[in-house]
Amino acid sequence: MNQPNQSVEAFEQAVAQQGDARYRLRLYVTGATPRSTLAIANARSICERYLHDRYDLEVIDVYQQPATLRDEQVVVAPTLVKLDPPPLKRLIGDLSDLERVLRGLGIFPAAPGLG
Repeated sequence: MNQPNQSVEAFEQAVAQQGDARYRLRLYVTGATPRSTLAIANARSICERYLHDRYDLEVIDVYQQPATLRDEQVVVAPTLVKLDPPPLKRLIGDLSDLERVLRGLGIFPAAPGLG
């Protein structure tokens, strides 16, 4: 089983192998609730650490822009939508589970001993 430091090293290596793919992400939140605030902080932290200079993150408050929910078929917030690179992915929740988020974004594929 991987030790925590080995997992971090594996993440770092996987990110380095991703090349120059640019990520276009939208995070749908519900106002300034604690869960939305945590999701925003987690999304920004993950993007800066793993996608530094290769991402565009748009935060959308569904209270202020309710029509966007229908357009993107978002049914719950917070939801992170990965628009690019394909395929389109939706991650629901506050993004606290780092390994799940990285796998969902296609940054780090599932591997034995992880998750």
